[in-house]
Amino acid sequence: MKKITYLYILFVLVATSCVPNKDLIYLQNKGGNKSTIEVRQTESKPYRLQTNDILSISLKALDQKLVEMFNVSANANQAQISPQAMYFNGYVVDNHGKIRIPVIGEVNVLGYTIDEVRATIEKRLLDEYFKTEARIFVNVKLAGLSYTINGEIGNPGTNVLYQDKVSIMEAIANSGDITITGNRKDVQIIRRLPYGYETYVLDLTDAKVMDSPYFYLQPNDYVYIKPLRQKSWGTGFTGMQSIGTIMTAISVLTTLFLLSRNF
Repeated sequence: MKKITYLYILFVLVATSCVPNKDLIYLQNKGGNKSTIEVRQTESKPYRLQTNDILSISLKALDQKLVEMFNVSANANQAQISPQAMYFNGYVVDNHGKIRIPVIGEVNVLGYTIDEVRATIEKRLLDEYFKTEARIFVNVKLAGLSYTINGEIGNPGTNVLYQDKVSIMEAIANSGDITITGNRKDVQIIRRLPYGYETYVLDLTDAKVMDSPYFYLQPNDYVYIKPLRQKSWGTGFTGMQSIGTIMTAISVLTTLFLLSRNF
């Protein structure tokens, strides 16, 4: 009877200390048919510019010499400039929410979308400097999407991805994936907004997370991966690791007990 009790206790310790497989799988179709293929339409609000954002602005025209002064470099093609160089040569949104463009001067962009900024610059150029016949083409982009990820992640730190949209899954994959001790059900997104900071929690094991407005990151988002309680227990993350740790502990306790009886 005692052996059965000891085996039961050992089983409970192993079962509660190792990380369940269901806690490691992303985007599970919980409660649905596993064979069902579901097409989802994710909706994300357009990003509105904030202070310290960096914009890449390039202009083209039938006569390219007319717009050389507006581009980042008058002596090089825009496509030849590395994305990292935009930090020094791009248009930074100052503390007043404005950028300074040659000839045009200051343009208020705080709270505007990229498309709205493009339309504003294009309109001012056509109204004040060029005619429609010049065929002005304005291109405005964010100079990379920067985010910081920390906690139970393979490669924590600040990363920059040079694309228009970045999902939380892409950010995690780019940072070395969540470790086995990371809590995929409690991923925090801390987002800077004009009125302060907002915190949201995502469950990455549930496919419904793709419906969240936080599934796509915004510039300067902070992502924090919390640890599972198994990490603080220190008993192991898999069944075999847990058994090995528990057996070692039992051996140590038995040795100490036997030694204490000899004194």
